Amino acid sequence: MKTTYREALREAIRDAMNRDDRVFLMGEDVGSYGGCYAVSLGLLEEFGPERIRDTPLSESAFVGAGIGAALNGMRPIVEVMTVNFSLLALDQILNNAATLLHMSGGQFPVPLVIRMTTGAGRQLAAQHSHSLEGWYAHIPGLRVLAPATLEDARGMLWPALCDPDPVLIFEHNALYNLSGELADDAGPVDLTRAAVRRPGRDVTLITYGGSLAKTLTAADELAADGIDAEVIDLRTLRPLDADTFLESVRRTHRAVVVDEGWRSGSLSAEIAARIAEEALYELDAPVRRVCSAEVPIPYAKHLEEAALPQPASIAAAAREVVRGG
Repeated sequence: MKTTYREALREAIRDAMNRDDRVFLMGEDVGSYGGCYAVSLGLLEEFGPERIRDTPLSESAFVGAGIGAALNGMRPIVEVMTVNFSLLALDQILNNAATLLHMSGGQFPVPLVIRMTTGAGRQLAAQHSHSLEGWYAHIPGLRVLAPATLEDARGMLWPALCDPDPVLIFEHNALYNLSGELADDAGPVDLTRAAVRRPGRDVTLITYGGSLAKTLTAADELAADGIDAEVIDLRTLRPLDADTFLESVRRTHRAVVVDEGWRSGSLSAEIAARIAEEALYELDAPVRRVCSAEVPIPYAKHLEEAALPQPASIAAAAREVVRGG
């Protein structure tokens, strides 16, 4: 069937709520407004205000309420409007959700899912556009997901709700209008494995989320130059499926990591370090990284585009590691 990324997310929520009456959605404007990105449009009429709950504009309060609900046997889906606003709930996420199972000696799991928008590309300026998922991937006790395809948008939520630990799902804002075909029987997907989105032999391009489409476009450009690029979609940022990208690097002997986060202290740095630790002598060239410029994301369209990884910059990095310049 023909669908969009936001419709796939909506169907995932609908499916989860039909599967388990303990599942409910809460967040800013998720009810009568239908969600800031229209993901929950129509769900209030379908499931009622007890299960589609609008909250006050206090991330700390409603994330904390979600943690409390999860501790008491519910399966809450908490929507945070944008990753930048999640910092207002960082204490709840880091000091409570991620640590309670450990601090209780395994007595109190927190089966909570927090969905939030991440990334730039739509001129939403510096307070709505950053890619901070790498920060959360640093925190033990969390699972961090980045659905980049319709299949993952549809299929990641139910397995996340079944996880006894808190799960964060990062939805790139540039993907909501992504459209394509989705199988009528599309359902839960494996959260433990990265995916090879394009096989290749000359260089491994490692990415996730909103950068996947750009990376695939870069791979097409490289193919026109006679360079066969393999594209890895990480899908799960914590815990990383290092086996998949290391196996690829051992075959291609070259790697480029594409990460919309800032370069310093980034997820790309972690991936590059793992390649250096586990496959250094397999490399024919140093690992290259393509990241966002280390500035607050600009509002002006031409500056925003210049600050972000683009197919041309990804392809240029790949040419450099393949051809040595």
